[in-house]
Amino acid sequence: MGIEVTSFHADIRHILQSARSKAQTAVNSAMVEAYWLIGKRIVEEEQHGDNKAKYGKRLMEELSTALTADFGKGFSYANLYNCRQFYLKFSEQNLYTLCRELSWSHLRLIMRVENFQALEYYCNESRAENWTVRQLERNIKSHSYQRLLSSQTKANKQTEPNPTNTLDFIKDPYVLEFLQLPERAKQKESDLEQAIIDELQNFLLEMGKGFSFVARQMRISTETSHFYLDLVFYNYLLKCFVVIDLKTDKLTHQDIGQMDMYVRMFDDLKRGQDDNPTIGIILCDNKDETIVKYSVLEENRQLFAAKYQHILPTEEELIAELEREKRLIGKELG
Repeated sequence: MGIEVTSFHADIRHILQSARSKAQTAVNSAMVEAYWLIGKRIVEEEQHGDNKAKYGKRLMEELSTALTADFGKGFSYANLYNCRQFYLKFSEQNLYTLCRELSWSHLRLIMRVENFQALEYYCNESRAENWTVRQLERNIKSHSYQRLLSSQTKANKQTEPNPTNTLDFIKDPYVLEFLQLPERAKQKESDLEQAIIDELQNFLLEMGKGFSFVARQMRISTETSHFYLDLVFYNYLLKCFVVIDLKTDKLTHQDIGQMDMYVRMFDDLKRGQDDNPTIGIILCDNKDETIVKYSVLEENRQLFAAKYQHILPTEEELIAELEREKRLIGKELG
């Protein structure tokens, strides 16, 4: 016969679970701070060497031997090198915030990021969104920060501020490698939609912070017609609905006009009094920048066209794509 779990037992369980969590956080904070201080002391000692590179390597090798004798495993040359890099990457000013909320496993990934703005982004998002180490690794590998930068090109051309700050939420391209769809094969839009639903948790993580799923094939009706929206989400940070239209072909003017109509209808029929204007994203296999330039996408702050990719892009591929976008924007502004 099992023991009945009363509210009294549940309260005691909660107290113990909370205490263990706090203890783990405190231990993590103390160890991360210790690693930073070790790195600082190594750098200070290195500066006394005549030949910094050779002296530093010998210094850490000798330190590794001594610490292993004193404390056992965990102080290899590689780990001490990570401590050194940790100190060099992170200033004392933001150290204590990171200590409380990020694990050493998170920090070892983040400190390999070269771009300082990207490094700050991954730190802040890891903390705010409670990313696991695996989620953080995927976001770094998929260059999540650089893909968010692509939305700046649209924001920079707008003369009025965007009240919903979509700059921080729209990516281009979206990377959907977790759907495991054939890279070259032609897909039906219904198949793409079903694959997204099957991997909804991963898709929400790729969409970014604040998104929650509302419906697929949502019907909106006028007096004479019915229309079906592929995917509808709500972003509680932007405080607005997000309508996604899936296109497995190249973007066309008809697609843009259709999305413009969907967003206007959704605002009229579904949007709540306290909601911000609805955002529409056309997620397409390919987009023609000329069509984007000479369509309502150019000036409309609520409509976006973004490509999706079947595989993780390499850093070189992503840089090339962003440079191409910059050149196009430069020509337009010139």
